[in-house]
Amino acid sequence: MPDEEPTDADVVETAAAAAEGAVFDHYRKAEVKDLDVTVSFEDDQLSVDIYLNPANETDPDPDEVVEMAVGAAEAAVDGLFAAGA
Repeated sequence: MPDEEPTDADVVETAAAAAEGAVFDHYRKAEVKDLDVTVSFEDDQLSVDIYLNPANETDPDPDEVVEMAVGAAEAAVDGLFAAGA
């Protein structure tokens, strides 16, 4: 059924998985003290909020990783909609 739009739940799950995956592409799990990925999709608006607390003295910069993770979530959702088009 390629003409069906993804459900809101599909969008949220896809975005959250992509964001978390992007964080762990840059940090080993042991290097992350706390990670909270909150995703909502309401009225066709995607909201991705990421709290990342890495271990002390880890590279790369956590703010950059958060930006990349948000971008990965948005790209994954774009891909999800493109696949359904």
